[in-house]
Amino acid sequence: MTAKKKPKVYITRKLPDAVETRMRELFDAELNIDDAPRSVAELIAAVKTADVLVPTVTDRIDAALIEEAGPQMKLIASFSNGTDHIDVEAAARKGITVTNTPNVLTEDTADMTMALILAVPRRLGEGARVLTDKPGEWAGWSPTWMLGRRIHGKRIGIVGMGRIGTAVARRAKAFGLSIHYHNRKRVNPAVEDELEATYWESLDQMLARVDIVSVNCPSTPATFHLISARRLALLQPTAYLVNTARGDVVDEAALIKCLREGRIAGAGLDVFENEPAVNPRLIKLANEGKVVLLPHMSSATIEGRIDMGDKVIINIRTFIDGHRPPNRVLPGR
Repeated sequence: MTAKKKPKVYITRKLPDAVETRMRELFDAELNIDDAPRSVAELIAAVKTADVLVPTVTDRIDAALIEEAGPQMKLIASFSNGTDHIDVEAAARKGITVTNTPNVLTEDTADMTMALILAVPRRLGEGARVLTDKPGEWAGWSPTWMLGRRIHGKRIGIVGMGRIGTAVARRAKAFGLSIHYHNRKRVNPAVEDELEATYWESLDQMLARVDIVSVNCPSTPATFHLISARRLALLQPTAYLVNTARGDVVDEAALIKCLREGRIAGAGLDVFENEPAVNPRLIKLANEGKVVLLPHMSSATIEGRIDMGDKVIINIRTFIDGHRPPNRVLPGR
């Protein structure tokens, strides 16, 4: 009896060693050892021959690429929570199933969101640079130096009360913040009661009344520039904005203008509209202490990445065995 042929799996980026080792054990897996982003030509060559494509959020899997897929290509098992980098509708038309890795990065992303909520009002970035950029020049403690803003007792407005938004709310409540949120629909009453949360059907009304805005909604056509120039103008001049969701949810040019003109107090960003490019004006604002910038690292924990890899493997094995994978992404969802 001949052994069952292993499916050919093409992995676009370097994954944790433990995940790659398991991939090689189970599949005919082609790894990306040097972690260089794959070119369009390389991706086209891959989908013509592979049974399964394992992309990440940095890979654009659009309709044109999907159309190039060979008849053997039946699964795109994305190493990601979001799927805005994949044309799911085009995949469905081609008879290709798409999966993702949900419910893995919730706590890690919420932790980093809370870190930015603390870092921006309390000027942590500026304080750290005092000791590293000009060593020996710190004159010591002073009662009026490096004064930031207290977050205890302030109102936080969460835009997108899904799993991550709810996890942020739990952390924020523990820090003494009053929870306000805007969502397509209200959360479970038990969750609202637990968090003592106030629901705002109108995003505009909420933005005008909160001290900190945390953006935690997915990137969709409906949320593109959801935080627009008009909505940024609704914020109080003492308000802060934190975004750990997707860069295009916030109108970056309008945000820069607001920060430049002092119309809001500051911002903390882990995502950018044109990643990996970061607007030089944002970097200038960071050097001036008006914004804290992180390189899209809110989900970057060893545990989180291994958990993501495990979900990718489960999705592939389930699909290859002829069953519906647990994390299938349906068109229009």
